Amino acid sequence: MKILFIGDIVGSMGRDALESYLPRLKRKYSPDVVIANGENAAAGRGITKSIFQSLLHMGVDVVTMGNHTWDQKEIMDFIDDTDYLIRPANFSEDAPGKGMTSITKNGVTVSVINLHGRTFLPPHDDPFKKATELVEEAKKVSPIIFVDFHAEATSEKIAFGWHLDGKASVVVGTHTHVQTADSRILPGGTAYITDVGMTGPYDEVLGMTKENVLYRFQTNMPTRFEVPKSGRTVISGFFVEVDDLTGKAVHQERVYINEDYPFQA
Repeated sequence: MKILFIGDIVGSMGRDALESYLPRLKRKYSPDVVIANGENAAAGRGITKSIFQSLLHMGVDVVTMGNHTWDQKEIMDFIDDTDYLIRPANFSEDAPGKGMTSITKNGVTVSVINLHGRTFLPPHDDPFKKATELVEEAKKVSPIIFVDFHAEATSEKIAFGWHLDGKASVVVGTHTHVQTADSRILPGGTAYITDVGMTGPYDEVLGMTKENVLYRFQTNMPTRFEVPKSGRTVISGFFVEVDDLTGKAVHQERVYINEDYPFQA
């Protein structure tokens, strides 16, 4: 199975960039499944039903979330009605939605799991323990298991990758919006990258208007971070090919596209 993951989609610029480039990425990589992190898709904060539906229309199969899951309150009204929008599985058991789903494409099934880190972020249940439980459950469906670990600390993400080496097919880090150069296949056969990066505004600070961020750093005064609506964009992703029978990764490749690093067909 070939899996293409798109890093955190930020605002309308991120959505527009995805709509423009996803057809070309599909022609290049021929993915069976496209997964994207959409927790910043609505102006940098959460996701709406119409945006979720637009991502599916573009060709995304599964959307994962993160710490901004509940920022758009309307998600409460539809997250239980879809199998293909998942929130971190180690959120409260009382939270709506679910943290794992499975999708079958071309006769092959992949389970997708979303988890949330705890270092420098609000406390949630133990993601390591929850991952072990869900991976065992997912193996009953298919040996192919994809995990989006939405976390802040590099050390926590790397530790999490080693925790699931040989158990999950792919472990990607999201949340910090800067693509790391450490993608590899771990000894047990798990494709890993500490952070896939973001899809959205390129000439800003993590997708937010740089003037507001600079003001905050320089004055320590409160200001609202906002996503710009125009400018150059970046598309960040991760492509992995997984053996259908063993669930082990056999190829991994970072995707990074902007005007400085143009698309290579």
